[in-house]
Amino acid sequence: MAKTGQVEQQWYIVDASDEVLGRLASDIAVVLMGKHRPHYTPHVDCGDFVIVLNAEQVGMTGKKMDDRHYTWYTGYPGLRLESYGDRKKRKPEDLIYHAVRRMLPKNKLAYQMIKKLKIYAGSEHPHTAQQPETLQRTGKKVS
Repeated sequence: MAKTGQVEQQWYIVDASDEVLGRLASDIAVVLMGKHRPHYTPHVDCGDFVIVLNAEQVGMTGKKMDDRHYTWYTGYPGLRLESYGDRKKRKPEDLIYHAVRRMLPKNKLAYQMIKKLKIYAGSEHPHTAQQPETLQRTGKKVS
């Protein structure tokens, strides 16, 4: 059983170019929670850091980029709507961030887990000193 402060955390790097958003997010969520480790403990943050590159090139299958929408309430009457495609043009990091955040547990520990996710729209990142390893995935590419 893992104990707080005794888990040695690693850094992984993921290239999101031409990846399916949901499949990518589920793989990232597993690593952030620590479920890929044999000593996974639900009440301890056992997860690792994940760096996501090329967030602007992530995709979805079918016509979901145009058909599905983000909605939010502003405080005024009515809701705001924005399609996934428009959000991808405006804030490409938000697509991956919200998809991963919704796959994490709904508790206070999830805040610590999501802070270990670093998302960048381009292929450059400032975490070379941590010597991240490539995360081994068998994800399906968007065709």
